[in-house]
Amino acid sequence: MSRLAQTAGLTDIQQEILATVRDFVDKEILPVATGLEHRDEYPTQIVEGLKELGLFGLMIPEEYGGLGESLLTYALCVEEIARGWMSVSGIINTHFIVAYMLKQHGTEEQKDTFLPRMAAGEVRGAFSMSEPGLGSDVSAITSKGTRDGDSYVLNGQKMWLTNGATSTLVAVLCRSDEGHPEGTARHKSMTTFLVEKEPGFGEVRPGLTIPGKIDKMGYKGVDTTELIMDGLRIPANRVLGGTTGRGFYQMMDGVEVGRVNVAARGCGVAHRAFELGVAYAQQRHTFGKPIAEHQAIQFKLAEMATKVEAAHAMMVNAARKKDSGERNDLEAGMAKYLASEYCKEVVEDAFRIHGGYGFSKEYEIERLYREAPMLLIGEGTAEIQKMIIGRRLLEEYRFQG
Repeated sequence: MSRLAQTAGLTDIQQEILATVRDFVDKEILPVATGLEHRDEYPTQIVEGLKELGLFGLMIPEEYGGLGESLLTYALCVEEIARGWMSVSGIINTHFIVAYMLKQHGTEEQKDTFLPRMAAGEVRGAFSMSEPGLGSDVSAITSKGTRDGDSYVLNGQKMWLTNGATSTLVAVLCRSDEGHPEGTARHKSMTTFLVEKEPGFGEVRPGLTIPGKIDKMGYKGVDTTELIMDGLRIPANRVLGGTTGRGFYQMMDGVEVGRVNVAARGCGVAHRAFELGVAYAQQRHTFGKPIAEHQAIQFKLAEMATKVEAAHAMMVNAARKKDSGERNDLEAGMAKYLASEYCKEVVEDAFRIHGGYGFSKEYEIERLYREAPMLLIGEGTAEIQKMIIGRRLLEEYRFQG
């Protein structure tokens, strides 16, 4: 086991789960990841393996058939999976955000209906906030849910939907103005709708279309799509929590979990880049000795390892804060920001260590080099994280003049 990115204070069960996931990554993910990624092929066998391991139910309470584990356990598993292939961690991340939102905010009927099947991996979750014209400005969404008897009719276009095709349950954020007086803050007139659908592309249920897969620079294998609602009818009992106007808070709660996940992904990708860099540096010879013996390369390895260790520590702290029941938006924002930035830097240093071979698709570092940038923008850009961090710091350190 690597000396880097160790976590103190884990239970025997947590250590056993992590050892199992690490073994799965080494045997089932790393040998095939680059080939699947180059073909942009969905990792069906890997996903089936994760289902058999019970990972789709990792954080779902035992009463619903899950393992009832903590956010920390989940984040450490994500770190291991991202070390193998970041796209696989994306497949389970959106699933867990929806499961977490259901657990925290769902009605008893909603929890009973969905959580046991989500724990078994039979129902797969995705969530949708972003739209083509707004990016990180969630309060500006225009998709709308209008009450019509015992149903809501949803209209609008969503963007950047991870697992858009393979999911069967999508948590969709829409504006719903009924019952909210004129002048109500925009974020208080949003509602999360639980939309069930068939997997696949095209019209996956009446009024709901998944047009096709967006072709991306990296983060391949996992399907990223648009979602178009045109007269999509949803029963009123599929409003998350049963009450309109709570969607923004529900989604932000889920995104805090998602930001810890993205931090964990950054840690995993950076760790793998370090492993590749330190191994190659000992194999490649120049001027009669391994390049690892050149001080310039040793300096790079020292900086890379320090960044891997620092990002891991901040990610663990953010997860533990959320597990304790405390607000963790400051810690999650810091962890996501630092881990994604450090990941980019560690990957680039490993790329430089590989020299010309880093540019070759035969070498794994080429894949990591294209994957790392997604972490800079996923679950809120670095600039958004800094805004959140800055505002929270001003709350904590308000000047008493």
